[in-house]
Amino acid sequence: MAKLIVSVDGQVLKEHVLNKERTLIGRKPHNDIQIDNLAISGEHAAIITILNDSFIEDLGSTNGTMVNGKPVKKHFLQNNDVVEIGKHKLKYFNDQPQAATAADFEKTMIIRNPAKIAPAPAPAPAPRDAAGDTSTGMKAFQQSDATRPVNPSVPPPAPPPAAQAQAPAAPAAAPATPLREAAIQVLSGAAAGRTLDLTKNLTTIGKPGLQVAVITKRPNGYFITHVEGATYPTLNGTSLGAQAHMLNDHDLIEIAGVKMEFFYKP
Repeated sequence: MAKLIVSVDGQVLKEHVLNKERTLIGRKPHNDIQIDNLAISGEHAAIITILNDSFIEDLGSTNGTMVNGKPVKKHFLQNNDVVEIGKHKLKYFNDQPQAATAADFEKTMIIRNPAKIAPAPAPAPAPRDAAGDTSTGMKAFQQSDATRPVNPSVPPPAPPPAAQAQAPAAPAAAPATPLREAAIQVLSGAAAGRTLDLTKNLTTIGKPGLQVAVITKRPNGYFITHVEGATYPTLNGTSLGAQAHMLNDHDLIEIAGVKMEFFYKP
């Protein structure tokens, strides 16, 4: 799991594991990583972590944010990157394979309908009750033996072999249902009618510098997360907020004044 090592003047202050989708950095106490220094803004920057990928966004701070000595507004973090905020340094460590590349965050398109919970996949068939099967077979054997006329010259039938009395093996678990292909269609604005297939693990939508969100493709569905802008996009008319939201068929998203529809392909 990705983490940050916070230091100042070469002295390590703390280690912070990036186990949230949105990690706030700033001077005020409510931040996830609080740095009590006047050079740090109240809410200075945010780190968005999706699957094994993280990127940092400056939140309009007074003194700015630097990565590897260069000022940034938004930056895709890679292993050993050093974030500088005032005199503090936050070194980023991530030894997991990353799903995206920096280029994925440079391409931006544009999404929004009432959420419908997707039906859960049918559970795998329950294994047969081994004890029940065996006892049933033995009962049938005992009943037929009890009703058979006794003939002293004929020995009673031998019980079934132990191997036959064993319960059948439990059926193999049903394979996981593959994720359906999905896309978004622009409903308003200059690009109305345009459709974008969601084939990548990460797809950014919106207008850089104004409002940007990212749609992530995960094994259990598609999720949308706000990543840039003073106001949140809306999902089915409700503010998206800072947390990730699962997208359902025909959900409507409005971002940077553009309306879009998410849908599963037939």
